[in-house]
Amino acid sequence: MAALPSNGILIGDKTYSGVMISLENCLISEEKCALTPSILDGLDLDTETDLRCVGCELIQAAGILLRVPQVAMATGQVLFQRFFYTKSFVKHSMEHVAMACVQLASKIEEAPRRVRDVINVFHRLRQLREKQKPTPLILDQEYVNLKNQIIKAERRVLKELGFCVHVKHPHKIIVMYLQVLESEKNSHLVQTSWLASEGK
Repeated sequence: MAALPSNGILIGDKTYSGVMISLENCLISEEKCALTPSILDGLDLDTETDLRCVGCELIQAAGILLRVPQVAMATGQVLFQRFFYTKSFVKHSMEHVAMACVQLASKIEEAPRRVRDVINVFHRLRQLREKQKPTPLILDQEYVNLKNQIIKAERRVLKELGFCVHVKHPHKIIVMYLQVLESEKNSHLVQTSWLASEGK
């Protein structure tokens, strides 16, 4: 995609700029992977890796409970990872960002879910993690504050990613290659390929 002129496009009396997408700005450099904002804020690599894994597991579990398509869960996980390569776990709540990414990904993949449903599912997952008796979420001021924080976190993710939220998943390409190789009926190969594409 060609870059727009530095002065943007004039529509009516307002000037709008564009978004330039190229390989240089959609791939994360090795330096940025090694020195993440969290590490610069003093978080050790093992803790950051654990937080990344837990966040993605939460997104996956929430997506299953919300009955969103697998592609929406994968999109949410990619957005979550991208966000935390530009922002620190020290300064942003992992759980709030995970909720925001589920909410945003459900919209991107055209399977929208209400913020209330996302919050309820994460509330239930927290109870399961802490082995607590299931109790309904009380719709009090604390709930309203949490809802507002999730909406703000969603905006923050969008802003930080420059509204560039398109995610190209490898799954369709894998299926196409398996069809070309006439191996789409080999369930073991299909499953292995699918898991490898997700980095498992």
